Amino acid sequence: MHKELLEQVYNTSDFNTNGHSLIDQLTSHLENKLNDISRNAINWNEPEKELQFWKAFLSDGDSKDMFQEIIKRTTYVHHPHYMGHQVSPPAPITALTGLISALLNNGTAVYEMGMSSNAIERLVIETICNKIGYNNTSGGFLTSGGTLANLTALLSARKAITKRDIWNDGNQNQLGIMVSEEAHYCVDRAARIMGLGEHGIIKIPVTKEFSMNTDLLESKFKQAKDKGIEIFAIVGSAPSTATGIFDNLEVIGAFAKKHNIWFHADGAHGGAGVFSNKYKHTLKGIDQADSVVIDGHKMMMMPALTTALLYKEEINAKTTFSQKADYLLSDSEHEDWYNSGKRTFECTKNMMSIHWFTLLKLYGEEVFDANVTHLYDMGALFARLIEEEPNFELALKPMSNIVCFRYCPPSMSSENTNALNAKIRQLLLEDGEFYIVQTKLKDRFYMRITVMNPFTTEVHFRALINKIKAYISN
Repeated sequence: MHKELLEQVYNTSDFNTNGHSLIDQLTSHLENKLNDISRNAINWNEPEKELQFWKAFLSDGDSKDMFQEIIKRTTYVHHPHYMGHQVSPPAPITALTGLISALLNNGTAVYEMGMSSNAIERLVIETICNKIGYNNTSGGFLTSGGTLANLTALLSARKAITKRDIWNDGNQNQLGIMVSEEAHYCVDRAARIMGLGEHGIIKIPVTKEFSMNTDLLESKFKQAKDKGIEIFAIVGSAPSTATGIFDNLEVIGAFAKKHNIWFHADGAHGGAGVFSNKYKHTLKGIDQADSVVIDGHKMMMMPALTTALLYKEEINAKTTFSQKADYLLSDSEHEDWYNSGKRTFECTKNMMSIHWFTLLKLYGEEVFDANVTHLYDMGALFARLIEEEPNFELALKPMSNIVCFRYCPPSMSSENTNALNAKIRQLLLEDGEFYIVQTKLKDRFYMRITVMNPFTTEVHFRALINKIKAYISN
């Protein structure tokens, strides 16, 4: 009986039939969403109601409806009305590369289990390092998400700068990193995981434009030093998640060099701008960073999760997790780039490199330039439309495809304005025609869009604004 069940699970004819059916369903989904045929970007449901639906489906639902129900009960990132989180509508071809990875299931942390994907990853990393402006001593790897990549980079920084065997002996003194108060929360989380504690996270206030106030770096560094905190790294946001504003990477790089500390650039969202001829200026100075993070699943049309962690000096990637002192490592251990498990947290890693390679092979680097440039242009367009509207205001002029805005009648108190904008955003969510998110900046509540879909146009922007105005008038 057990053998018969297993034979059913691995039946190739069923796989072929189900696969063709699923591709047809996904193709129909894409046609409806990309062409703006369906109304909604999300069919909102309360968490408990959704849980009850799937509980009932597990016991009584028709298995033939399973894939279609999953597709239906999701957020539609391919819909032009999707302007929410920083998640890309993946290029359809990457669904097929994901299928290859899932079925072959080659864990690429070990070369024998991922021969092609490890070699392909090496070429992808070389391409990105070249776009950053690194020389031939650079390197890196792909890993599962920006959070893990940022943590790994800070571990590399600690290993390279502190010159102590913390891996074996633990922290001997209070270590610290410097970071903008608007940096992504994962940097704070990484620091705490590393045992730095609250005192080891030196948060630098931002300017009125929400970029790191680099005028305060010297005084903050001295204050930390006077408290006995050894600063070993500084993190530049490129850009911050909440605002889409870039820190001045050039100034941060000069500061890091002066004090001989590690400079890490969190370009999870905007690092892809190195491919954009028009917007690469937002990343001026990134070539001075000791490490850089870039997410493929944000601005580069790939499915989650796939993130590149790049190092100016590849040796730092290879020694981060070494379990003996650096001076005991042999040359051969430094050279085996093809065993990425020595450089990442992951002992098993999916074949994510084939997403990057396939897009490069089929469409060239130009496809990343086209996507980033267009989305940033559309962010600027939405901002101009908001500026034209009475009683609407921007939090700040956008530098990317992230735009924070709110309805702000002149006679309304700050508290009531916050409550009104929160209510508008909730109404939008429950209605489902548009999907946007929210943020809070300096105690002010803002609605926030991120233009992720290259088929979102001015028509869609105006429809969103008009919907908001209709809520207000009612």
